[in-house]
Amino acid sequence: MSGFVVFRRRRIRVLSLIAPAVLLISCGLLPRFAHAEVADAPAAVTAAAEAAAAPGPNEVIVGAYVNDIQEIDFRTHSYAVDLYVWLRWKNAAITPDKTLEFMNRYAPNDHVRDMLYEKPKVMPDGSFYSAIRAQGRFATKFRLEKYPFDTQNLIVTFEDSLAGSQAQIYVPDANPITLNPDVLMPGFRIGKPQIVVVDKPYATNFGDLSEPDVPSYSRVTIAIPFSRPLAALSAKTFLPIGLIVVCALLVFFVRPAFADGRIGLAITALLTLVALQLTSGSSLPDVDYLMMIDKIYFASYVFIIAALVRVVATSWVAAGTTHEVEVAKRDRKWAMGLAATYVVSVLVTGWWALRI
Repeated sequence: MSGFVVFRRRRIRVLSLIAPAVLLISCGLLPRFAHAEVADAPAAVTAAAEAAAAPGPNEVIVGAYVNDIQEIDFRTHSYAVDLYVWLRWKNAAITPDKTLEFMNRYAPNDHVRDMLYEKPKVMPDGSFYSAIRAQGRFATKFRLEKYPFDTQNLIVTFEDSLAGSQAQIYVPDANPITLNPDVLMPGFRIGKPQIVVVDKPYATNFGDLSEPDVPSYSRVTIAIPFSRPLAALSAKTFLPIGLIVVCALLVFFVRPAFADGRIGLAITALLTLVALQLTSGSSLPDVDYLMMIDKIYFASYVFIIAALVRVVATSWVAAGTTHEVEVAKRDRKWAMGLAATYVVSVLVTGWWALRI
């Protein structure tokens, strides 16, 4: 009898625990408690679920740190850059750090790409974080119309190799790009770097039958502007040309009777100018247009040739005659006229090159 009483008491206790649960289910409160347990799940899982359910392309926040710049080669339009690229995203189903592709690599076999983390880190907001260090040579086509007063940009571009802009887009970070303050480029001044994101369309589907439409990809472009110092560059570039022109100008102040000496001086100036142009252009690529420095050399050639023509034309004057004095006076007028024309042409050339 006592055993039956104990069993009955235990049964009453079990029923007393089940009854509130039944009441909660009937009132719709138990799902709330279950939802509260789901809310306590890791933030990364919740963020990944929200990102997967969100409409539109996945957003990948991107930024860069330029660690060093070396070996700018204008002849090959290439340069070496050492930089870090970081990425943050919320969808756990994508791997933008592994599918990122640099588009303007030069000598791809020499590039080094290191992942700073084997697996993406989980950030406090539930997003995923990864960083890449890339070292190697990149290439862009330098425009040299204004050389030596040109401003160039070192370009690094990258896209996702698989996901088009319909599936994934890049978004610049709050502070998207930083340049190492210790970076030096001897002979150049570095400007403020920029990072730009554009939608890059392609005029082909690359033979992919599953993509009948022309695809487009979100492209990130890192631009680091640099220019040459005007004062130092002007002294190094234009001073030798000016000295050669002055030497050619002296032919008008030599007696017309010394025709051999005058012609020899003009020809020497001409050959020196040709050698100077060949030497100064050895580090520049062959282009199909005239650079600013080419136009200045062309004006210098015209000046020396005009002086040489004048000397040859007056070489028939007999020495010791009164005509020699008249020729000398006209030579001085020629010197003033040619010098003024040359200076004006050089100034116009420089002004025109800098304004376009």
